[in-house]
Amino acid sequence: MMTVSENNMTIKVTPPTKGLFDLMIFARHSDSQDPYNWVCSYQIQCLEPHNGEKLPENPFHFWGLHQKVRDFGIKESSHKDELLVAPQGSLLLTLQTSQPLLAMYELVNKDLDAALSKKCLAAQAEEEKLSCHVLCPFQGYYRLSVFVKDLGGSTFRNAANFLIRCLKPVNQNELFPSGLSMHCGSGISSSSHGLSNPSHSSPIITTKLGKCNITFHTPTDVEVTASLSKDKVIYAKYPLERYILVTHLRTKVSVCVVLPESGIYKVGLFGRSKDHKDFAHICDYVIRCFTDPSWLPFPRVYSLWRRGYVLLEPRTGVLQEQSWVRFRVKVPKAYQAVVLGQEKTVLQQTPNMVWEGDVFTGTAGTQVKLAAKFSQQCSSLEVILAFEVEGGSSASLGCSG
Repeated sequence: MMTVSENNMTIKVTPPTKGLFDLMIFARHSDSQDPYNWVCSYQIQCLEPHNGEKLPENPFHFWGLHQKVRDFGIKESSHKDELLVAPQGSLLLTLQTSQPLLAMYELVNKDLDAALSKKCLAAQAEEEKLSCHVLCPFQGYYRLSVFVKDLGGSTFRNAANFLIRCLKPVNQNELFPSGLSMHCGSGISSSSHGLSNPSHSSPIITTKLGKCNITFHTPTDVEVTASLSKDKVIYAKYPLERYILVTHLRTKVSVCVVLPESGIYKVGLFGRSKDHKDFAHICDYVIRCFTDPSWLPFPRVYSLWRRGYVLLEPRTGVLQEQSWVRFRVKVPKAYQAVVLGQEKTVLQQTPNMVWEGDVFTGTAGTQVKLAAKFSQQCSSLEVILAFEVEGGSSASLGCSG
């Protein structure tokens, strides 16, 4: 193991067998691309070999931080040594930076394939800090390599290689979800899209209740949408898109998530300004829940659902049959708001601009729709939300967030 700092280098040698070994050292000037020149040699006599596990392959030859790491924009690391210990199979590496940087990470272990390796890392890039949450699913040694580049840079450069020793691995069912981007949690990407004051700065949210609400302050010209995914869905009756609801308030966006079952989920946030037609990826969050939640989904959302629309009651998209349900909803600029089911119910607008009314759900299998007219001259109703009516007791139906 060779570690090189600005003014010195250290080599730790573990001979594989008993016997006599030659250690040859080669060097060149740090700014040179010339071949390495032989500098000196040592003879090492090993009387008794160390029978430990072999180190992971390291094509970058050095361990720890690169000797010119400050030139890359990295000021210091949370871990000063080249060896990091993960006693419970997880650790958090942070690098303080002198400028905004983007980072990629590579985790290598003899039992780890490329697909599983990606589920072991969750990376966050902030203005003056890079963070990487690492999970180790096997006991033994790992190599964690860090690659960085400037925001406008074209290529990632190897800035550090850490040796991780995992004493007790994490359960493979508790690894991160597939497809996480290099922007997890709030940071450079969310700021560049105009999002500020995040409710959750860390990329990993653990909930015992099985629900959470992620909020950001947003400019009035930015629209946000969100996705919810899970590698293996077991019990969910409805598509996962029904378990996430985005509400745009005047200066804020709220992403409300309820979970149909335990496990580890990915929430992806996407945004666009009024100048752009397509949504661009902003960041990802990991939501972990190891209790046994069974929340009902939100109503189905139609494209008309936009800034200022707020669902106050009912918050669940599954209604109990043959029951009266109070509807309360904000629909800005609506001339009329109605609920269409087995009967048509016209909602009344209160002084605080909330449309409300009591609706009879009817029989199971009915679909109840919230719709609106936006001018007196318009004859057609535009559907905003749709709810399912199901049989069973209210206790078994549960509720939504």
